[in-house]
Amino acid sequence: MPLYFGIRHLSPAGAKHVLETLKKYKPTLVLIEGPSDLTELMDDICHKKAIPPIAMMAYSETVPIESILYPFAEYSPEYQAILWAKKQKILCRFIDLPSSVFLAISKQRRKQTEQYSNTVDVYQRIAEQSGEKDQEIYWERNFEHRTNAVSYQQCTNIFGKELRELSVDDRYETAENILREAYMKKQINDAIKEGFAEDKIIVITGAYHVEGLKNCEPLTEKEIKALPKIPAQHTLMPYSYYRLSSRSGYGAGNKAPAYYELLWKAMKKNNLIEASYQYLSSISSFQRKTGNMSSSAEVIEAVRLAITLANMKKSNIPTLQDLRDAAITCLGHGSFSEIAKAVASTEIGTKMGALPEGVSRTSIQSDFYYKLKDLKLERYKELEAQVLELDLRENTRVKSQKSAFLDLERSFFLHRICVLGIHFAQKQKSYQEKATWAEKWLLQWTPEAEIEIVEAALQGETVEVAVAFSFKETLEKATSITETAEILESASLCGMPQVVENASIVLQGLFVEENSVIDIANTIHKLSAVIRYGNIRHIDANALLPILEQLFYRACLILEKSCICDNNAVEGIISAMDLLHLASINHDALDDKQWLTVLAEISNRDDLNTKASGFAAAILLERGEMTQQMLLEEMKRRLSYGIPADLGAGWFEGLALKNKYALISRLSLWEQLSEYIDTLNEEEFKKALVFLRRAFSYFTASERNNIAENLGEIWQFNTQQVSAVLNDTLTEIEQETLQQLDEFDFGDI
Repeated sequence: MPLYFGIRHLSPAGAKHVLETLKKYKPTLVLIEGPSDLTELMDDICHKKAIPPIAMMAYSETVPIESILYPFAEYSPEYQAILWAKKQKILCRFIDLPSSVFLAISKQRRKQTEQYSNTVDVYQRIAEQSGEKDQEIYWERNFEHRTNAVSYQQCTNIFGKELRELSVDDRYETAENILREAYMKKQINDAIKEGFAEDKIIVITGAYHVEGLKNCEPLTEKEIKALPKIPAQHTLMPYSYYRLSSRSGYGAGNKAPAYYELLWKAMKKNNLIEASYQYLSSISSFQRKTGNMSSSAEVIEAVRLAITLANMKKSNIPTLQDLRDAAITCLGHGSFSEIAKAVASTEIGTKMGALPEGVSRTSIQSDFYYKLKDLKLERYKELEAQVLELDLRENTRVKSQKSAFLDLERSFFLHRICVLGIHFAQKQKSYQEKATWAEKWLLQWTPEAEIEIVEAALQGETVEVAVAFSFKETLEKATSITETAEILESASLCGMPQVVENASIVLQGLFVEENSVIDIANTIHKLSAVIRYGNIRHIDANALLPILEQLFYRACLILEKSCICDNNAVEGIISAMDLLHLASINHDALDDKQWLTVLAEISNRDDLNTKASGFAAAILLERGEMTQQMLLEEMKRRLSYGIPADLGAGWFEGLALKNKYALISRLSLWEQLSEYIDTLNEEEFKKALVFLRRAFSYFTASERNNIAENLGEIWQFNTQQVSAVLNDTLTEIEQETLQQLDEFDFGDI
């Protein structure tokens, strides 16, 4: 019979004892639990420049993408076994189900409603029966601290056997385990048929599977051919300690991968207690580096306390829980919050693996890393977030064309990976909002980003090709002008002129029958940005000007009718008017005369939403098309006896959305408002007051104080009393009144 060595997937003791057993047993074949079709990755795993943690990844060739990961740390028993076998030139294979089968099973499992195995509950019950806080501490005290390989092997095999008897798996979990073990047994039997002596084969697998492998029947060739499959690709990728940790959701992980590395290093020196010293020293060192007091005496006391806590559990070596309790007491002075960051750094850490260029990468991965190097962004590939500020203008202080536009090319690249959903870069608001040449990015690397790069391979072999394909797909599905305008704007940011051209063609076909002024205004706003900043991004936006003009003309035709709306809809109409006004200022090619004529009509009409009319008046006032005398006459008309209070106050609310300083400085305006209020009866006054209070909320506290001075002078009231009323928030009753009044239908006028 082959030698079955049961392990935990991330076990420093397992790694040490597997190595000792391999050296002693001297097998001619090493078989390891892992997808059998990923055996070809072993040479890359052993590359001298490959630095764990790393992970094997398998993913489907079709969307929606299915993926599975098999991570290794330096202290993974499987990883150390592969390294040993390759160094000794001993044949080594993975023997579990192929990844294509695992992907199919994973997809099927998600469709099931039954609960997963309660094995975790069994682990927890075992820990509680042993008097430990959780399964991690139970495992560490009873297995990780074993210094004898034979003892470790026997104990893990027995533990796996007992676990099988105690676990109550759902039928899908049970079926999957039976299938996996039968497949692995077939691989073992095939190896024996090849001529490998049974007693020279070592099988390294999870402790749970040892008993099953010893007693199960192997799958037949017919059964293997009948297994479900999903066409799959595979790759090797860098991983991180955080992603390995159970805190990130990795089920086979442990709580403290960085601490387990300390255990691994101590075990290699045959001095387990050194891990305790290193743990507590690291916390103390972190505290000092971050400006917190921590003395050597406190570390010594913490070591003594940790050993005492271990002795109370009849153990000589402290567990992680013993060490943490000692650290809280001696280094945190009884408060975990004092050392929380130090504990996270020492237990989980920020370590990230690495792979040399060209090792087991898809073409898009290779292109991504080439771009990082070419654009000098490699140093930002860190777990810690870093800020990158870009100046998209030509750098005239350098000689080469490439260096002159380095930041622009960086911007293109970062926008492109955002389109692909690769969460490596996030655009931030710049403190130079009006500087169209400035961009600010937050860059932070995660293993999930690597997965997203691999998944993007289905869209193209390079980042640029994948983005072009993504744009093509979204353009084909676009059914509105706003969707198309977003694609066009995004393509401009990505520096892809052909996509901009294609999107403009689609846009022309969609806006012919567009009747939503809000959608048209939003589209105009995006087109305006592309046209104005096109030169910076080397986009020829001349072809977009005719589209902009046609959209603006259409908006002018339908805007008046759109202003016949209730108070719930008018907010969107006002936003659209503001965007159209902005476009008219920024583009001389637009028909400004027509725009001002439309605004004058909206301002003068009495059958439109009065807030929209007030806002139109505000724009005319800003453009110098309405004099102070004209404004006073309009106020007398809008705020006069006989005009319903909510309509008059709504008009003033629209007027107050712009030119706040100009309004505040006109005392005659506030006198007119005061005269209007005097004409209202009690019920009308209550209605008007609610709208006016909301109008005043658009002003800053300082501006409201200036208004209070005006009203105080007119009413001969104390300015502070008036200011207190203006700065007060709306009451619940006032909010309810607004809700009722907002239901007014201007279409009935």
